[in-house]
Amino acid sequence: MRKFFSNPLTRFFLLASLVLTGWTVYMQSHSAWSLFADNWFMTVTMMVGSFVAGASSEGGGAIAYPAMTLLFDIEPDVARNFSFAIQSFGMTFAAIWIISTKIRIETTYLFLAGTGGFLGIIFGSFFIAPFIQPAYAKMMFVSFWLSFGVALYVVNFVNSRKSRDSLPSLSAAQKAELIAVGMIGGVFSSIFGNGLDICSFAYVVLRYGLSEKIATPTSVILMASNAVVGFFLHTSVLHTMQAEAVNYLLVCIPVVIFGAPLGAFVISKIGRNKIAALLIFIIITQFITAIFVIRPGISLILFSIVTFLTGMALFFLLTRRITPGS
Repeated sequence: MRKFFSNPLTRFFLLASLVLTGWTVYMQSHSAWSLFADNWFMTVTMMVGSFVAGASSEGGGAIAYPAMTLLFDIEPDVARNFSFAIQSFGMTFAAIWIISTKIRIETTYLFLAGTGGFLGIIFGSFFIAPFIQPAYAKMMFVSFWLSFGVALYVVNFVNSRKSRDSLPSLSAAQKAELIAVGMIGGVFSSIFGNGLDICSFAYVVLRYGLSEKIATPTSVILMASNAVVGFFLHTSVLHTMQAEAVNYLLVCIPVVIFGAPLGAFVISKIGRNKIAALLIFIIITQFITAIFVIRPGISLILFSIVTFLTGMALFFLLTRRITPGS
């Protein structure tokens, strides 16, 4: 019996069963099954989103946020809060899978970026996110991630580079730098529902050459922790969690607690260039969709260009590669 419960797969499915049981009891006691009739499109969306959440440095919010705001015309603040809520389930389960199956992660990266992300999401939730206009939030999201896609393409498919499985020994200044990057990512999370994962991922991959196979599962755990903080802030501190976002959450929980761990499992079995190609495809698709849906005017186009160029500066100028021993 002890050997049976020591199996990580067994423990995972027992935990999933407990969550599903609690979810079923809630749905039955609140007669909430009818929510599927009106919100089924989110269940379908998160079948893809949860897999991407576990399989890449772009959390489930990176699929949910653009799909909800661009395709379904849902308000950005609802999409952001749903992203926090759903990632608190899906990416937490992915994190549990990663840890229990001993998929390799980078603990220095996890601790330093996680500390910065915690500070950033709190600051951004109170002082930045409430003042971002919806259309600008949408274009800011896709434009900034497009700059990362370009950077990731260059370092993986244009410039030849060697990757490493861990960060080098960091100086105090370099540790502070990584915390600062985490804070920036946390601020982005406060606006979009995700951001800590991809900002910190970009930094450690481009600056230190950390392998995507190591950086990706680490970023999944990072975003899981950041999402839980965001979910708590909006439900218990700011009291801004909309009923609409909760309804979307309820129809997606059974999907994401399996979809995200599946993504984490698949990504541990494939090469880092395939991971990079998946990210680039997602980013380009998001940007093209935004252009067709939003049809930005001149001011929004200029804002998008400035955001893109700022991202390029961040990903190329601020992440100049550190060579081992330097």
